[in-house]
Amino acid sequence: MSAAHEDEYHDDMIAMLELVWGDGFMTPGGARTVRATVGDIDLEDKLVLDIGCGLGGADLVLAGEFGARVIGLDLEAPLLARARDYAAEAGLADRIEFRRVKPGPIPMAARSVDVVFTSGAFTQVEDKKGMFAEVHRVLRPGGALVAYDWMKGPEPYSEDMLYWFKLEGLTYAMETLEEHLRLLEEAGFVDVEAVDDGGDYRRLCHQEYRDMQGPLREKMLELLGAEQRDHFLENWRAMTVVLDAGELRPGFYRGSKPT
Repeated sequence: MSAAHEDEYHDDMIAMLELVWGDGFMTPGGARTVRATVGDIDLEDKLVLDIGCGLGGADLVLAGEFGARVIGLDLEAPLLARARDYAAEAGLADRIEFRRVKPGPIPMAARSVDVVFTSGAFTQVEDKKGMFAEVHRVLRPGGALVAYDWMKGPEPYSEDMLYWFKLEGLTYAMETLEEHLRLLEEAGFVDVEAVDDGGDYRRLCHQEYRDMQGPLREKMLELLGAEQRDHFLENWRAMTVVLDAGELRPGFYRGSKPT
């Protein structure tokens, strides 16, 4: 469930994301963002379902640092194969299970998991109302959804935003922070919170773009070739524009299933 459609993440994109965000990570900030998403929730020996696990970097943090037992779900088999390798290398294969799934209902029993974690995946899910209802279904009473996602500002998409989407080549279905709050409450969640990241990734993105123009430039050429290097340079430049304008709004949201 790294995307709303299968096989959108090609090898060059994966190499680029790992170069910038760290091995195993396909969303900004790496382990730091995972920690911020979890916050003060106790995950020790809890069963955590990671929806859209991708390469599994977050799951290594959830299991290795927080002591969780993790099931990671994703659409793309090549990503899951690498995620299993990373878990084995980290000595965490006994605490993390990866499963390939298809778009649609979550293939888990009702009231079967303690926490649902997701990072950068629901931004690509069009039916957020249905997804939140499914998350609510699989959570045990008192369980929690914790999420980091890319949301949008209140205005219609500008030409800059549409241009960035074109460069990304991914399926996006963004909603505002306020709409996430409404949909979570409608799905039955309580203690709902949603906040943007205070410009944290906007600042980080500018630094990433500077690094790509400097110390990472030759590494990008080696990994990707000149054409793809230049493509991702323009991709990141365009991303700084929509972040600065407040059209792209990374943030966090969470909610609990009533006891």
